[in-house]
Amino acid sequence: MTNPGFHDLSLPLFPTPAGDEDEAPAAALSGRLPSYIADHRKRLRSRFMEGGAQALPDYEMLELVLFRAIPRQDVKPLARLLLDTFGDFNRVISASPRRLMLVKGVGEAVVQELKIVEAAAQRLMRSRVMHRPVLSSWDALVDYCHTAMAHRETEQFRILFLDRKNVLIADEEQAKGTVDHVPVYPREVVKRALELNASALILVHNHPSGDPTPSQADISMTSQVQDAAQVLGITLHDHLIIGKSREISFRAEGYL
Repeated sequence: MTNPGFHDLSLPLFPTPAGDEDEAPAAALSGRLPSYIADHRKRLRSRFMEGGAQALPDYEMLELVLFRAIPRQDVKPLARLLLDTFGDFNRVISASPRRLMLVKGVGEAVVQELKIVEAAAQRLMRSRVMHRPVLSSWDALVDYCHTAMAHRETEQFRILFLDRKNVLIADEEQAKGTVDHVPVYPREVVKRALELNASALILVHNHPSGDPTPSQADISMTSQVQDAAQVLGITLHDHLIIGKSREISFRAEGYL
């Protein structure tokens, strides 16, 4: 039986199919919002506007996100449950919809709000690196890779394509894999670089385990891509492995 304190309500922007057991009945929307909830929400929004995100702990940031999805109930218990389940704010918003839906009280409206926040964060970080010289904005590039990949549950392999001035002209996901493996085909990597008229590459993939230490397979694959690229005059600048809280650069570690 669904906990009545965690019913998940969708706003008109995200209509919910009839019969969704995770959603509260429409009757719950009638009447005024209880004053203690309305006052709490008002205070929380004011603190955020005055002090920014740094003024709020993770559970209160989650409450702000959940306000839209659950407009008539106290969302603090669900915010804390999500943090207990996934660990921190970043892991909550980047968790897969399937895993989120396993949390009691989470329905489609909550998943949609969390995924909107995740997409907005990734788009903002991406805008700071696209069509800019990569080597002079390296920290922003690493931040973007962490935002996009650090908390994924399976391995993802991305390729960053650069022009002759080392300006990032494309960022593409080439493959998805399992929790500890992603298939990479050097010939396909180089083929795509030629299609985009790229002069240089940066390889990026994540380690869901959190430890970015490269495996022997990672080292071997990187060497194969480098050899294939060199034949066609394409430079492999680096291969980044993204962990939960840090990254490994093949060039900095002497693998390239």
